[in-house]
Amino acid sequence: MSYTMLSYNAKCIVAKFALATTQEVQLGVDWYPSALMIASRMGKRHAVSTLTAAGVIAALSPNNKWERNIKDAENVIMAYRHGTDEDVMAVRCCTYTKMQEKALKVLNSATPIEEVLNGPKIIEFYHCITGDEDDVCIDGHAYSVWFGERLTMKEVPSIGKKLRERIKQDYKDATAFINDDLAENYLPSQIQAITWVTHKRIYNV
Repeated sequence: MSYTMLSYNAKCIVAKFALATTQEVQLGVDWYPSALMIASRMGKRHAVSTLTAAGVIAALSPNNKWERNIKDAENVIMAYRHGTDEDVMAVRCCTYTKMQEKALKVLNSATPIEEVLNGPKIIEFYHCITGDEDDVCIDGHAYSVWFGERLTMKEVPSIGKKLRERIKQDYKDATAFINDDLAENYLPSQIQAITWVTHKRIYNV
């Protein structure tokens, strides 16, 4: 794909990628595989499947910093394995109560995890962690990268289905251009992670 074929917003993604340091590129490439490894180890340690652990992590991710997200997920799984549903809900998590209820349902239910999560951003996050090569996680930071400006979370609009699909396509188009230009094989989720890491460093968010 040529640069002239890219939309304005896809070009914004390419521009942010161009500002990434070598370390940030590697951090972005490794981000989701590292998250999957964490889910795998957490699952083995507490006798749940890797997918279940990843589902709990995704459920507890809204409004939660990554390091605390992992801590909360492990604490919830431990409470589930050694206590009651009430014990799970008594765990102090840095997310919304509704999300904690979803995490419990992931652990407690035979319902497919995507149906339990039931939210586009957290389903995308779950997909990226578990290795879906075609999905992209569109959160407020990914929107800011796509928009081409530093936006606060309050300034990020509600991302409806059509806009979400447009943003995802722009990430995929930007990835195709970057891969052609640099003879690489990045996934769209990796470009999203690389630009997210770079955006965080530039704006100290």
